[in-house]
Amino acid sequence: MMDITVWMLIGFMLAVYAVTANDSIQTLGTYISSNRDVKWYWMFAFMGSIFVATMSHGFSSGDPAFGRLTKFTYVEPQWYHALTPSVLVFLTRFKIPVSTTFLVLSVFASNVVIEKMLVKSFLGYAISFVFAFGAWYLISKYILHEGEKGADRHNNYWRAAQWITTGWLWSTWLKHDMANIMVFLPRYYPTGDMFFELFVIGLMLAGLALMFWERGGKIQEIILSKTNTRYVRSATLIDLVYCFVLYLFKEINNIPMSTTFVFMGMLAGREIGIWTESGKSLTYTSEHKKAIFPMLYTDFLRLILGFAISISLAYGLTTALRVIVKCGVWEHDQAAFL
Repeated sequence: MMDITVWMLIGFMLAVYAVTANDSIQTLGTYISSNRDVKWYWMFAFMGSIFVATMSHGFSSGDPAFGRLTKFTYVEPQWYHALTPSVLVFLTRFKIPVSTTFLVLSVFASNVVIEKMLVKSFLGYAISFVFAFGAWYLISKYILHEGEKGADRHNNYWRAAQWITTGWLWSTWLKHDMANIMVFLPRYYPTGDMFFELFVIGLMLAGLALMFWERGGKIQEIILSKTNTRYVRSATLIDLVYCFVLYLFKEINNIPMSTTFVFMGMLAGREIGIWTESGKSLTYTSEHKKAIFPMLYTDFLRLILGFAISISLAYGLTTALRVIVKCGVWEHDQAAFL
């Protein structure tokens, strides 16, 4: 097994838990909420197998970060790098949808890369918002009636479609966000090092199992507050649209982006699309209509708060370290990075 320092291991383990608890709920949240009658270990077995297959492909190609770290100069993790996923664990308990990409990767990235990440993430929010608004404006009648008709003879087909769609989304998301975890490990991954691969995959599977056992945890409450996310058809369409947008941005370039921005933009566009089309619908109550904009406003404030904390921590930490090194208080062998 390759040499792994203490801070690499601590940062990696914290990132596994933090990213799983905060970010993976974007891909698996609707899957969990719409399959509440399915035992958690069956859902874990299905998604766990897709995770193992995706990561095995990454390791066999020599890059389990799937090219997302090619713009980052390698820096050996120190104690201050491990601080960022610690903050993420704390913020997750308060249902703040933090951008793990900014919070974790910003302390490893140059200012140029951070700016490109910002542009790509805000563009992702805008495109997913517009795309989701148009999509749900056209199909909202079909979605809104779900759950009101009793038994549906097509429900089994929709459930199968949902599991397939969520599996595709899960694999696509992993290729975006595994960089947030793998950045704590050495950049060179020797193919055939089974112990190292089993260590990484095993630890991630443990975090995934915990997330399914908790049924999503605190962040899941954001998913449950949205219209019809407990229904299979709604969840399937959400996953399909989200996967399409993520896949689009994955193919554009290798610059990391905040998938949280894409996800929250999609949820906001979806809610407003349903609200816009449902003006004549008696099933969409006036109380629900009045609650939409305060809910979306709160979600957006949480998103901006998490983003502000992420950037402030990254810039504040690196600035403080530059001052310390320049004053000679602490000699750091990677001062050139700072």
